[in-house]
Amino acid sequence: MLAGYARGIFPMAESRDEAHLHWVDPRRRGILPLDRFHISRSLSRSIRRKNYTIRTDSAFSDVVRSCASRPETWINAPLLSVYDRLHATGHAHALEVWQDGGLTGGVFGVTLGAAFFGESMFSTRTDASKIALAYLVDRLRQAGFTLFDAQFLTPHLASLGAIEIPRAAYHALLAAALAREADFTLPEVPDPHSLLQRMTQTS
Repeated sequence: MLAGYARGIFPMAESRDEAHLHWVDPRRRGILPLDRFHISRSLSRSIRRKNYTIRTDSAFSDVVRSCASRPETWINAPLLSVYDRLHATGHAHALEVWQDGGLTGGVFGVTLGAAFFGESMFSTRTDASKIALAYLVDRLRQAGFTLFDAQFLTPHLASLGAIEIPRAAYHALLAAALAREADFTLPEVPDPHSLLQRMTQTS
């Protein structure tokens, strides 16, 4: 699995009930430049409201299963198992949003070198997934990551600053990221003021 990510490909299933996986290598790749994350006024207000708690890796499996609980999903049983194994070996992580004692949003991905391969995110409350992404981008920057692979560009990700680049350009960024080291677990969770101050200085 890690060898596949290092080659620039990633696994997907056709559906939840599909037993097999296939590798994907898009001609155009979605990435989220870490210095271009866009925080709208409404998202800034949601972050400042601080009616949430940010955690990392306290409920990794729950985040993955929440991402897979949609009517249609590419995350099947084999992938659930693989992600749990990658998490156990320190190569998969989740950033979680907790509100009123419950998990309301989160994002998870695989790490290798200074690359973060974003897999999926979910939200059960307004802006929870956007808040998760904001704190994730800040964490990746502080921890020394250089590449946030978003796989496919969606309107939601585009509104947050994601772009699409050719396959060759992605492979060049990936090679540079794999030659570096980063530690997802290193940074502390910042307070909202520090987060917004750092993000607005470079976006």
